[in-house]
Amino acid sequence: MKKIHLFLSLFTLLFLYSCEEVIDVDLTTADPKLVVEATIKWKKGTTGKEQRIKLSTTTSYYSTEIPVVSGATITVKNSTNTTFNFTEVGTTGEYVCYNFIPKIEEVYTLTVISKGETYTATETLKSVAPITEVEQKNDGGITGKDIQIKTYFTDPVLETNYYLYQYSYTGKIKQTFYADEDSYFQGNRFFSLSQNDELEIGDEVSIVHYGISKTYYNYMNILIGIAGGGGGGPFQAPPATVRGNIINVTDKDNYALGFFSLSEIDTRTYIIE
Repeated sequence: MKKIHLFLSLFTLLFLYSCEEVIDVDLTTADPKLVVEATIKWKKGTTGKEQRIKLSTTTSYYSTEIPVVSGATITVKNSTNTTFNFTEVGTTGEYVCYNFIPKIEEVYTLTVISKGETYTATETLKSVAPITEVEQKNDGGITGKDIQIKTYFTDPVLETNYYLYQYSYTGKIKQTFYADEDSYFQGNRFFSLSQNDELEIGDEVSIVHYGISKTYYNYMNILIGIAGGGGGGPFQAPPATVRGNIINVTDKDNYALGFFSLSEIDTRTYIIE
């Protein structure tokens, strides 16, 4: 009986030891791809002259840092061949233009030259319906007990419009995004929703409505679906399965990630009461 008990004790110790042993999983790391964050935003009531584009690369699963891309040449050209140069700030991978000229329905072409390869994308700057009202409801959500924010606007008549809604919350990492199109409310008063069941009195909510193209609407729907609509947001480095409108004209197989978009935006800040 003592021998059996001793055997079971030793077996248990070996089993527990094996459970605590660190196992290294060899994950195959693909070659880094260029990630282009080129969201041109023209806020209503501003000149829109200052615009920023960020370059980085994909990295391994275990990496805690996003590698930035320095030394690139970035330009955006409009339909009249006016060229806007984006100059890097130090070696941050962030490139800034201070004389951009935004124009609704203007077609712009982005060119990025990095490490001997050239990437291009073409997109149209889309307008957004102005925000008219922000409303707080205290009986929202599935339970009817959540605080909910509705942001109203009037959709233009006889136009097909696409929207991106962004809600950010002061002191919280979580953001909510979703894309929309006006098939069911064309020409009518409509609203976006905060879609956050954790809002509390005193929280500050930042709201952004973007006017976007149909292609960007389709892209964001896929991206938001993968990201779950929240977290850090879909503007962070996208997964490799999501291809945007940026083409590598030097080597088509070495495609870039990200999307070149141009939007008029309207914003509001609301404090929960």
